[in-house]
Amino acid sequence: MVANGNEKDTIKIKQIFADHWEDFKKTDLHKVPKDLIDSVTEAVEKMLRCGDPQYGFVKYLCTNCGKHEKKIGFSCKSRFCNRCGKVYIEKWVDKQVEKIIDVGHRHTVFSIPEELRGKIYWNRDLLKDLSDGVAQVIQYWFRNKAKNKEYEVGIIAVVHTFGRDMKFNPHIHALVTEGALDKYKNWKSVGYIPYEYLRKSWQKVLLDIFKKKFGQEPEMKRLIGTLYRRYPKGFYVHAETRMKDANGAAKYIGRYLARPALAEYRIISYDGKKVKFWYIDHKTKERKEEELEAKQFIGKLIMHIPKKNFKMVRRYGLYRRDLNKLAQKVVGLYKYLKTKIKSKIKPTKQQKKTWKQRMIESFGNNPLVCPRCKKEMELWAIWHPHYGLIYDGIKELKRENTRYEKQKERNILGRDSFSRGSGRQSTPQISLSELWV
Repeated sequence: MVANGNEKDTIKIKQIFADHWEDFKKTDLHKVPKDLIDSVTEAVEKMLRCGDPQYGFVKYLCTNCGKHEKKIGFSCKSRFCNRCGKVYIEKWVDKQVEKIIDVGHRHTVFSIPEELRGKIYWNRDLLKDLSDGVAQVIQYWFRNKAKNKEYEVGIIAVVHTFGRDMKFNPHIHALVTEGALDKYKNWKSVGYIPYEYLRKSWQKVLLDIFKKKFGQEPEMKRLIGTLYRRYPKGFYVHAETRMKDANGAAKYIGRYLARPALAEYRIISYDGKKVKFWYIDHKTKERKEEELEAKQFIGKLIMHIPKKNFKMVRRYGLYRRDLNKLAQKVVGLYKYLKTKIKSKIKPTKQQKKTWKQRMIESFGNNPLVCPRCKKEMELWAIWHPHYGLIYDGIKELKRENTRYEKQKERNILGRDSFSRGSGRQSTPQISLSELWV
């Protein structure tokens, strides 16, 4: 099977897993950290069930011609699923626009030396410590820039575990406000953090985390000393990307939140045994191709599945719940006073997009239009494997008809009692509902 670039020709990761997952569980699942096995298995098997009607479905029927119906299986809503992960990102971005403070942000990436990545692979709880460490580096600089002002900055940290070649390469993306609140709750534009400070401070904070966790191991003690000597200027930190507003910041960071380790359009071929894919080399910027056995390919993908309920996104400073609304209001007032143009003090809430709206935006067609009579189909049934039929269009019609008849009867009884009470013959009245055709 070879991909030609068309949607229909795209090789589905789901198919590769369907072909080899059961065999992989028997021979290779032991390579996954023990505390992650349940989370990995659940994520993969949810993805394999995604869209399968036997695990629940919604049925639409054309009530105009009665000749066409459409059954849609429930989505898995797993971030590991290529289809559902895309929807997850869209929803996350829409939600963040309401929370992100409408000021410039700096996108900063904190890297981790290759020598330490193996420890993180087998000890995933360290990922939280890494996010906390990044926040510590940034907050320390702001708070010590002018100690008497007690600056509070906003930070959103996102854990990312893969590089372009799908290898395990944990690093932290941080979105940082270009400014802070002082102790008097005034907004202050603050110059950005020097690269030299970021590199050296991140090196110390990161190695202190490892020293605290593995300091009793002789090999780790030697490695920490080696890394200080090998990187005298500190560990690499990228901090050149800048976003001007909240919408751009949310979309940019959303790119790194839930996207799979490999987009399906990058798969060149799959013959049932081997998978060939391409990527752009980070250093040379050249396209490279790699071919793996199917089970190796699966192993590379699942190593990036996080532990269930693990927070890939963490918020610090002005993005804490107790400070976020205050910061929004202060920045809105600050912009008004500075430009005399009213800024949004409270962001407008984004309406959630329905499945139909997302399909129309993606493919330009309404998926619920009857192919025969071109009328939009109506919801007719919802079935869940545990709860059975939880919505039945026929029963709903019967209930509606019963309610209508009862209301009609009450209207008639009401007119009769009015006639008897007045002693006069009642004037015939027609309900408005009876006039609809």
